Amino acid sequence: MSSLAPRVVIVTRQSEYQSLLATHGTRGQAAFFLQSRDQHIDDVEAVHSALAAAIQQTKAAVPSDWSVASVERDDLDRFLFTSNDIVLAVGQDGLVANLAKYCSGQPVIGVTPGAAGSEGILTTVSTTEVADLLGRIERNEARINNRTMVSAQVGTGETLCALNELFIGHRSHQSARYLIRIGNEEEYQSSSGVIVSTGTGATGWAKSIMTATNQMFDIDPTAPNALYFAREPWPSLHSGCELRSGSIAPGRDLHLTSRINDGGVVFADGIEQDYLRFDWGRRVTISIAQKTLNLVSPE
Repeated sequence: MSSLAPRVVIVTRQSEYQSLLATHGTRGQAAFFLQSRDQHIDDVEAVHSALAAAIQQTKAAVPSDWSVASVERDDLDRFLFTSNDIVLAVGQDGLVANLAKYCSGQPVIGVTPGAAGSEGILTTVSTTEVADLLGRIERNEARINNRTMVSAQVGTGETLCALNELFIGHRSHQSARYLIRIGNEEEYQSSSGVIVSTGTGATGWAKSIMTATNQMFDIDPTAPNALYFAREPWPSLHSGCELRSGSIAPGRDLHLTSRINDGGVVFADGIEQDYLRFDWGRRVTISIAQKTLNLVSPE
């Protein structure tokens, strides 16, 4: 770290309880809504309370002479990170993936609220470990896992990075037509879209595809490669499915050319509203990103 005191950036997202209050106005109305669907507000309220407590405990762990900033997930695209930041994501695993593309080398700590709903793959640090890890980072003693990311670049020069996966296809997930090329092989395909997954993402969307298709790949989250899968490719006179899955590595990029009249998109880590256009004739190159997510290990 630099000689300046670090700034801690605490990243959170709205809880389900907060979303219910925003929609229904009061706790009573939210409770009535859930009861009409045989659900109980106590469950979501308990998760919210655990998250709120974790956020307060995380803030309390920051040294008093350090500055602290807070940002909601939905505001990340308007937030300016600096090279002196230490980023703490408090919540579920998906929050780490959501913020990864906005970081540029800053150490990231995934803090678990200890509530149901998190797999604990990226948010593995308890609030009691935060103070120690912040000290280790300041002394350059922290163990960092440099998790591989993938990058999509369209012909206009626009790029989009992902920690878990990229989706290339139609925004409604209906049939998408495109030309796929990797190495010296290419074919026209018609499918429900293409998923490009890192080793981190291999525990999520890609895992469901591998399980359904009985195509199992072992990929390390820090290895400089990724996997691609065509979802339900349709073999016909004009489309094939020979290139339905494979690997991407440095120097082995995946190239796609759109044959989608309208509605073609590329989005990252499930954030559909932040996308690149992939309409007819547009080309996108998928490669291993130059940057990584620098995830701090509690070990």
